[in-house]
Amino acid sequence: MTADIYGDIKKAERGAWVSIAAYLALSALKLAAGWYFASEALVADGFNNATDIVASLAVLIGLRISRRPPDANHPYGHLRAETIAALIASFVMATVGLQVGMAAVRKLWSGEFEVPGVSAGWVALGAAAAMFAVYGFNVRLARRIRSQALMAAAKDNLSDALVSIGAAVGIFGAALGLAWLDAVAALAVAILILKTAWDIFWSATHDLTDGFDVNQLTTLRGVVERTEGVRAIKDIRARIHGSTVLVDVIVLVNPSLSLIDSHRISDAVEQRLRRKQDILNVHVHVEPDEDVT
Repeated sequence: MTADIYGDIKKAERGAWVSIAAYLALSALKLAAGWYFASEALVADGFNNATDIVASLAVLIGLRISRRPPDANHPYGHLRAETIAALIASFVMATVGLQVGMAAVRKLWSGEFEVPGVSAGWVALGAAAAMFAVYGFNVRLARRIRSQALMAAAKDNLSDALVSIGAAVGIFGAALGLAWLDAVAALAVAILILKTAWDIFWSATHDLTDGFDVNQLTTLRGVVERTEGVRAIKDIRARIHGSTVLVDVIVLVNPSLSLIDSHRISDAVEQRLRRKQDILNVHVHVEPDEDVT
């Protein structure tokens, strides 16, 4: 693992800390305001942010573990801890979504509604603006350093901002005479939380089971095929390893080439993949092309 990757992971940790600080402040504000102004939707949103603290801590711990260098048991390093952290975050979010959803359904079933104070709606809108700012910071950082865990945290930030907007709509609607709308907004909050949890879960499990985007693999194949000296590709495979990509490729070359010349082609393939596709680890195996002389 290079020093650049260590630096990128440290930057990702900074994003996780920003999320934790925002969630601590907003969850306290929403829970207090939700109870004071009798808003079911704002309380649900506050509990969502409170559990997001746990999810962000899981991301932070995963990033810390992923910084450990390779050892005898982990020759590729510990970068997949980042993906596991995203998976744990999805479980935490799903648990919260189910709890908030069941509470909203019970409220709707009972038909007993309280009309929340309008101030609760303004609190929700202010919280949404704050979370949009946190999302913007984290998503730009995650894309720059290609951090899957931080991207999961950023998606959580975005869903939280949308959830707060939904809560505000429910609160304002209830204040205008539609008392049931606050509970409906709480149910919508739960659905958004569960949708975000599923998206993160699917992405993490896809990477942990060595899934890889077919279109991206086609792009990698094209880079290798256009390398001077490569006659054909016998096999090419790739997988996600934390915030990096590992590529294994077997290329066919002129059988009359010397070992040194074949090795130069191998180096050229590695350098092109790293330069054009920013691939960290490339393993190239060279074989003679017996069909062409």
